[in-house]
Amino acid sequence: MKKLIAGNWKMNGLASSLAEIVALKGLTGSTACDIVVCPPFTLIDRAVDQVEETNISIGAQDCHAKVSGAYTGDVSAEMLADAGARYVIVGHSERRLDHGEDDEIVAAKTAAVHQAGLIAIVCVGETQSERNEGRAIEVVGEQLRGSIPAGATASNTAIAYEPVWAIGTGLVPTLEQIAEVHLSIRRLLVDALGADGRTVRILYGGSVKASNAGEIFSVANVDGALVGGASLKATDFAGIISAAG
Repeated sequence: MKKLIAGNWKMNGLASSLAEIVALKGLTGSTACDIVVCPPFTLIDRAVDQVEETNISIGAQDCHAKVSGAYTGDVSAEMLADAGARYVIVGHSERRLDHGEDDEIVAAKTAAVHQAGLIAIVCVGETQSERNEGRAIEVVGEQLRGSIPAGATASNTAIAYEPVWAIGTGLVPTLEQIAEVHLSIRRLLVDALGADGRTVRILYGGSVKASNAGEIFSVANVDGALVGGASLKATDFAGIISAAG
């Protein structure tokens, strides 16, 4: 299947940062991957203008579960679709940990993304202590089962496995550890979605960079990457995209 490479800019990016998207267009024109850039909300509509008639899509980093209402400071999936976004990241560990979002909230947000006709990138991953306790597979499985709503399909959902202890730390699981978790996710997806679960793309995230992307992409059931800091610069991000083929 075609790999999906998504860049999560997090709380970074001003108008001048759109130049990185312009540069990315020139570096990735021949790739066979699906490419997504998820800038902050303030840049989404302008980023959409920059990627017209390219193989790059624009996504958002979060959304509210409701269509509209008295939710000061929040943004709905419908608003994101209206701005031209095609993807939404939900359940990122920074949302789960810093904002107290549990699996039920993540599932509701994922359903909202689907309702708006967008593609959800649903994040799961264990902490360092959970890994040390030998509970990584258990924790990821619980998050996955609790975060995927009815109606999820291979066309409207991707899963991103991001071990919390590897995000922004430079630490990366062994290829064997990545393979083990991705295989467990694949099996759970098949159990939940039937044959469709075989083609849901499972991304790896956590200190992905051009120098290690190739070997990570060689692991079975790794169908792309969710990239943080290395997506902020076009040359760095393009190196990862190139490694995906």
